[in-house]
Amino acid sequence: MTYHIYAFGSICRGEVTPQSDIDLLAIVDGFDSRFDPHTYSIYSKQRLRELWAEGNPFAWHLAMESKLLYASDGMDTLSKFGAPQAYLNAEWDCQKFHLLFLDALSSITSSNASRIFDLSAMFLAVRNFATCYMLGVQRRCNFSRDSAIQMEEDSVPIPKSTYDLLVRSRLVATRGLGDYITSDEILGQLETLPLVDEWMKRLRNDAFGTT
Repeated sequence: MTYHIYAFGSICRGEVTPQSDIDLLAIVDGFDSRFDPHTYSIYSKQRLRELWAEGNPFAWHLAMESKLLYASDGMDTLSKFGAPQAYLNAEWDCQKFHLLFLDALSSITSSNASRIFDLSAMFLAVRNFATCYMLGVQRRCNFSRDSAIQMEEDSVPIPKSTYDLLVRSRLVATRGLGDYITSDEILGQLETLPLVDEWMKRLRNDAFGTT
């Protein structure tokens, strides 16, 4: 069975920090016990071809930033795919991530039970909304975890302290990294979170005529 291993993400962008992990892609046609799904994003060639044909943001991410680490047959599979098709699902994807943010905002304002998880979900929503908007509307590829604050005049209009809290929450929730986040820290930033909703509404309305 042939297989191909790629790195992608921050390590390929040169944005490595002490909090960075290494994103690995394994292209395998069929089950291979050597590739743990907790370590690798595992895809078949057929599924990747489908993502390329859809113009999926992940396809663009791989096309723009991945680096081949090893190929059992000596071939660079992704380079043979060429450029992905145009990304046409930005409106739907931006709506999806807007709704994810609103669900997390509703949860965090109504309960104390899962505030770190809710903030983590907000970060995911904000980053992916920005990435999808930039790719679909501005025709710019930006897959950085800081894409939402790299949009120039369209960057998310929240204080740096609020954005940093979202980033920290993501690291704590998904990797167990970073300092404990206190209730006082969270309460101190809650009033700025509705600004994210307004930002998403404005960009969606400007681009798609809908909120």
